[in-house]
Amino acid sequence: MAKTKTAFVCNDCGADYRKWQGQCSACNAWNTITEVRLGSDAGGVRSARFDGYAGGTGTKKKVVTLSEVALEEMPRFTSGSAELDRVLGGGLVPGSAVLIGGHPGAGKSTLLLQTMCHLAAEMPALYITGEESLQQVAMRASRLGLKADQLQMLSETSVETICDLANELQPKVIVIDSIQVMHVADVQSAPGSVSQVRESAAFLTRFAKQTGTVLFLVGHVTKDGSLAGPKVLEHMIDCSLQLEGSSDSRFRTLRSHKNRFGAVNELGVFAMLENGLKEVKNPSSIFLSRGSEPSPGSVVMVVWEGTRPLLVELQALVDESHLSNPRRVAVGLEQNRLAMLLAVLNRHGGLMTGDQDVFVNVVGGVKVLETSADLALLLAVVSSFRNMALSQELMVFGEVGLSGEIRPVPNGQERIREASKHGFKRAIVPISNVPREPVPGMEVVGVKTLSEALDAI
Repeated sequence: MAKTKTAFVCNDCGADYRKWQGQCSACNAWNTITEVRLGSDAGGVRSARFDGYAGGTGTKKKVVTLSEVALEEMPRFTSGSAELDRVLGGGLVPGSAVLIGGHPGAGKSTLLLQTMCHLAAEMPALYITGEESLQQVAMRASRLGLKADQLQMLSETSVETICDLANELQPKVIVIDSIQVMHVADVQSAPGSVSQVRESAAFLTRFAKQTGTVLFLVGHVTKDGSLAGPKVLEHMIDCSLQLEGSSDSRFRTLRSHKNRFGAVNELGVFAMLENGLKEVKNPSSIFLSRGSEPSPGSVVMVVWEGTRPLLVELQALVDESHLSNPRRVAVGLEQNRLAMLLAVLNRHGGLMTGDQDVFVNVVGGVKVLETSADLALLLAVVSSFRNMALSQELMVFGEVGLSGEIRPVPNGQERIREASKHGFKRAIVPISNVPREPVPGMEVVGVKTLSEALDAI
């Protein structure tokens, strides 16, 4: 009889040890190390799972040179949702593993159920639920008015049973809802622990690679918004998507954090309606619902999300502070960058805000991660401080350096054309981003320094 290998794994951080100890030296947690059976040395189910991890058949591999690798495009097929295809990089890739995370109630199950019902009409599709009963999923599909006569359903949490059944049915797409409730028989810890999530995801990912099946994994998030479970989970999968949206808003944003088959930081926008999630074809129209009267501290900027420009409104409020340390609050922007830009405004713009509370907000819940919002932020602060409303036909973008210079940003001309399509008549941009040919119906003002930008408004 083959000898069984064992290891001791921390349930909190996933650290491995050769023998049991009371405290994990990696995360300093107590009584979290449990014994895990790794399987036998010879044969067995576990050793067979490691064969052909990258999609092979377990046979002997042939070493080739880089020039001998075929360069044909990777086959894709559409998911039925243009916004989901955009975030995935153009569609679903056979053999890929996609992890979708989000807070409870964000719409993860709704989005995947809509997608699977559409795909089931064209190919075999299997939806596996481990948290909800089949009746609950059927009631949701009926409420959303989905065509559910061809989608195959299964309520199961055993990974081995799921893969055995999938070998018989041979579906093209599988949804696992959710990875936190799945378990592998070889691992003795409870479902949801670090070791169970890691082994279950590895088992399912290998199965997807070997059979060419598209695998969707639903993952929960922690209080700070990060994916629950071991960090290695994000390294196993090919795409990591995050569905975001507050409970008081009917809009949801799907953002890509990792994508081996397309662009990263792509953004898809959905509207949560009574009949499910619907695509938003023109996201800029959502975030530009401004009032009829211009107000101080409000300005429109163009940010670049993935492969398209997005017009959003930035608001700033500057008020006299009654505290010894004035507050600096940024929602949708990096707070440290706000403090840095206020120092630049004081040094090179002649506007001192050291005794003022400064609040900055990006309307619509959009998170701006690029530096093109620097100039718009400073102009909004100046507008609020001077109680001077900017024109509603003005659009601004540009990066501000520490010496007060205005630096160019990528895709500047595409941003200007997008603003022109939405009826903006004037733009203040870095001088290097000014188009060579004039834009019909728009005055483009190029600036080199922060003082020139302040004079232009």
